[in-house]
Amino acid sequence: MAKTLLLALALLFPVDWLKAQESSQVGTAGSAQRTVQGCLQGSDGNYTLTEKSGRTYSLLGDMSKLTAHIGHEVQITGTSGPGAIGSGIGSDATGIDQPILTVGQVKDISGACQTRDGE
Repeated sequence: MAKTLLLALALLFPVDWLKAQESSQVGTAGSAQRTVQGCLQGSDGNYTLTEKSGRTYSLLGDMSKLTAHIGHEVQITGTSGPGAIGSGIGSDATGIDQPILTVGQVKDISGACQTRDGE
């Protein structure tokens, strides 16, 4: 009986270990693809995108796609994830973590940013 139990545990352990490895890889490499529209601000490789709701994203990736659109309302498609704690990336002036959006595609919506109340 004890041998059977040990054999069963020995066979189940690798399955649980593989599931744990798979879920941790999804959490790090499987960031969500999303499209966000808002006002693009920044300079010197430090860019943010602020939605009309006020939510602000720190932008990473190919910054050469952004320089021509500063001060414009844009739509950015990319991968998102939480701010990197302690790295300075994804934190605003108050130290609050901002979500990070890694830039994939940029579409210019308007030559000027819209205000929150639509004016």
